[in-house]
Amino acid sequence: MSAADAEADLSEDERAGLELIRGTGGIHQSDFWKELDVSSRKGSRIAESLEELDLIQREDTVYNGHNTYFLQPATRDLQFSLLMAGDMLSPFIGEEEINPQSNAFSQWLMNLAYEEY
Repeated sequence: MSAADAEADLSEDERAGLELIRGTGGIHQSDFWKELDVSSRKGSRIAESLEELDLIQREDTVYNGHNTYFLQPATRDLQFSLLMAGDMLSPFIGEEEINPQSNAFSQWLMNLAYEEY
């Protein structure tokens, strides 16, 4: 099952939990269920379900002196082909800033526009 298919089948609580985790970039499970306004048991079930669907990652941690999990969005396989225009990688990939009016960006856009599908 793809991540998109898994997301389509989420319950309302699971969807809210996933949005919370994605929106925060990561949250401790002990705060997660409080933010969702559900019991700790229900919060744990939601987190476990999202993890089983590979939508989040749960990592053991200690927070405020208690064992808990840190919940964060799952990393997905990147589709590098989306960054390509012909044989050119997007000039925005890298550590230096690129001016959108630069020749490198213009050339990349031209390659993208004239790419054959």
